[in-house]
Amino acid sequence: MTPPAAASPQLDEKLVELPVHAAEVPWQIVVWNDPVNLMSYVSWVFRRHFGVDARTAEHLMMQVHTAGRATLAEGNREHMERHAEAMHEYGLWATVERAPR
Repeated sequence: MTPPAAASPQLDEKLVELPVHAAEVPWQIVVWNDPVNLMSYVSWVFRRHFGVDARTAEHLMMQVHTAGRATLAEGNREHMERHAEAMHEYGLWATVERAPR
């Protein structure tokens, strides 16, 4: 005697993956904690460059300080690379990475 077959889900839908144009792939700018810059300076840079209010800048700065990193913006790769260059000019450590889906 054979044991009853285990119930397996029946999938009616077929998974279709559509190609995504490179411009549609989201990227993000990540600012990293560093031992050099003052917290007030980092907050000032966030306000000046990204145009966020003081409260948001403080929150992001504390995230950098405590978690070691903070995501400041998300968009296409070229735009995020321009933000990273600007952060480097301010003396901050920043990288561009693909945004999680």
